[in-house]
Amino acid sequence: MTFQRARTAEQREIRRRAILETASAMLDEMPVAAVTLNELSRRVGLAKPNVLRYFESREAVLLELLDHFLREWLVELADELAAGIDEDLPLSERASAVAEILGRSLSGRVVLCDLFGAQGSVLEHNVSVEVVARYKRASLDRLTTMTDLLRKHLPELGENATLFSLQTMVLAGALSAYSTPPPSLRAAYEAEPELARFHMELNESLKLALTATLLGVLPRP
Repeated sequence: MTFQRARTAEQREIRRRAILETASAMLDEMPVAAVTLNELSRRVGLAKPNVLRYFESREAVLLELLDHFLREWLVELADELAAGIDEDLPLSERASAVAEILGRSLSGRVVLCDLFGAQGSVLEHNVSVEVVARYKRASLDRLTTMTDLLRKHLPELGENATLFSLQTMVLAGALSAYSTPPPSLRAAYEAEPELARFHMELNESLKLALTATLLGVLPRP
């Protein structure tokens, strides 16, 4: 793909969307750490300085994608919770069901979990105050959406629904790193099966961690 110089707002938006879509396609092929601005520029058909006209850094591109994927996930999560939670069940059973649905839903979104894991240590660096503040304002909206979803099915959470929402995203990012080992580590696991104890299957690991966290923030009888 190659572009002529963008001269209108519509043309600039087309370039911007192309950059985001290309970065999204790259994330389907490789982890966040492997996405480089040079390769993104090559694939989108723009010189690197031209890409930087639309996004100030690689991290700015990925932060915008993180928000996009998070919004998509929350829409689907609302349907999954509505279909999977019986409001008449006792608290402990509803809590277990919520943890199971969250684990299953997030483990099916490997890219989102990878972006969660990179957010604090990588993506929120090398960006301006304006960019990171804009991202954090959007994140507050997503956090409110998730908090309201959880309170709908677990009203007993009360104010702790916000804390649990944050912890869910952090856990998804942290555990995803252990569920997708690099080729060298996979080879080591195959050569020495005993080492594979360090490999954590994302769905089950998330379910266990989220259940424990949820039980910890629920009010005691």
